[in-house]
Amino acid sequence: MQQAELRYDSGAYQVLKPGHYVVCAVSGRQIMLEDLRYWSAELQEAYADAVIATRRHEERQGQPEEPT
Repeated sequence: MQQAELRYDSGAYQVLKPGHYVVCAVSGRQIMLEDLRYWSAELQEAYADAVIATRRHEERQGQPEEPT
């Protein structure tokens, strides 16, 4: 299996490099593309589940925005 490269947008993502999975930015777990439901367009990160996505969002609240 090969890792995909994606560009995350609000509500959708664009495949930049075809593959079978992406890696969760927090847990390091592989997420099959057909199971990918949670990501951040702002941070360009994928998350394995809703709990991890929520935790990451909460960690980011109150921190200064990263320059783009």
